[in-house]
Amino acid sequence: MNLKEFKEALQQVDQIAFKLPNGSFVPAHFHLTEIGKVRKDFIDCGGTRRLEVKASFQLWIAKDYEHRLSVSKLEDIIQMGVGQLGLSEEEIEVEYQGETVGKYAVQFDGAVFLLKPTKTDCLAKEDCGITELLTSADGSNCEPGSGCC
Repeated sequence: MNLKEFKEALQQVDQIAFKLPNGSFVPAHFHLTEIGKVRKDFIDCGGTRRLEVKASFQLWIAKDYEHRLSVSKLEDIIQMGVGQLGLSEEEIEVEYQGETVGKYAVQFDGAVFLLKPTKTDCLAKEDCGITELLTSADGSNCEPGSGCC
């Protein structure tokens, strides 16, 4: 979900709720301690230079159990990010503390924001000699071009 979509989804809720991949919720007294523009400028293992820019939200839990971040306050924080950091339609990545800091993508189900796991991947599979397995109609795996699918 990008920042524009997130702001549109905020218009549909009275309270903000984030649901973790395991089905539990981020405690309702969470704080949004940071909004950021994260730029990752890198070279993949095949030598291709890449640029990734995301909007980052950092969620944090304190012992102030009565705290609730209102929709209007979150909109104000986002607007500061738009004005001061030049955020617009970047994909959102949420940082949240588990055993370590986890990074999640965001989706909206019409009522709550779903934190979705992110994964690493090789961006230069062809250069590394990695082929993706395909799934045939019977559910078995096969190599691309093998004719089994």
